[in-house]
Amino acid sequence: MTPKSQKWMQLPRSIAIGHGIIADTGRMCTELKLGRRALIVTGRKTREIAGESVSEILASDGFATDIAIVTNADQENIDSVIETAENTSFLVGVGGGTVIDVAKLASTMLDIPFLSVPTAAAHDGIASMRASIARDGDTVSVPAQAPLGIIADTEIIAHAPYRFLAAGCGDLISNYTAILDWQLAHRLRNTPYSEYAATLSRMTAQIVMDRAETIKPELEESARLVIKALVSSGVAMSIAGSSMPASGSEHKFSHALDRIAPKPALHGEQCGVGTIMMMYLHGGDWQQIRDALHRIGAPTTAAKLGVLDRCVIDALVHAHEVRPERYTILGAGLNREAAENVARITGVVD
Repeated sequence: MTPKSQKWMQLPRSIAIGHGIIADTGRMCTELKLGRRALIVTGRKTREIAGESVSEILASDGFATDIAIVTNADQENIDSVIETAENTSFLVGVGGGTVIDVAKLASTMLDIPFLSVPTAAAHDGIASMRASIARDGDTVSVPAQAPLGIIADTEIIAHAPYRFLAAGCGDLISNYTAILDWQLAHRLRNTPYSEYAATLSRMTAQIVMDRAETIKPELEESARLVIKALVSSGVAMSIAGSSMPASGSEHKFSHALDRIAPKPALHGEQCGVGTIMMMYLHGGDWQQIRDALHRIGAPTTAAKLGVLDRCVIDALVHAHEVRPERYTILGAGLNREAAENVARITGVVD
């Protein structure tokens, strides 16, 4: 048993970010001594965008490769990858959050390393030691291993739909309220707290806030900024040994909205809107959060999320039921009148 005074951290060993850096995939695999048999885990669209390229790059460097297509982040897809990965040395997740989460969990169960090759910058799962998976009609966050290496090609990420990059910004800005919730839980429930992890997480949110005006579609510099911040956010979670540096009441709201809305928005989009309302509950500068998201081009209202006002209200009322063991500003929950007030005062609903 590890003594309480000791802590194990899982951190990526190699991180490569830049234009055309995907060409160095084989080099990273060789330097990390991952073995010679790779399974490329990717999606139908991302196979065309980068999956086939990664397979060809590895093959040209002498690796044996195979490809597994992922459609959803669920146990069925994880089991399928595990079955395909027989005699595989390592996995390479090439795609968005769904693909990388499946690769992350499959590699954890197989006890083999994996590389994260994101094709979009929609949330901090590209570098974290947690994964989201669908179970019993709900989405849950579960422990997993962190990627041993990350290859983020800014050319590919910059040309992904801008909505994904804006969603990544929303997920990063949500670190503000996640940290406030973590501090609250530390004071009221004696939850373990890491000032180092909190500072790193807060810094990533501040960088995005400070550069909001400069984050634009199809700019590689914007992609580079957001990817670096997402990686730093994932590292903060690894240092803390939990997702608390980047997941609080705003994430509870997003998960509740996933359950309630007929067609939810992107995770990072919902977290951004949730951050506006949770910062109001914390008594902080929620207008600054709203204005930064607006400058970036991320949603700030129910209408821009594409969900009904009543869905937002319902999600606020039920958000405290998500991960009830995690204490946040939501406490035992908001009544409907309070939820309506929060949403209307912050302009999230009309």
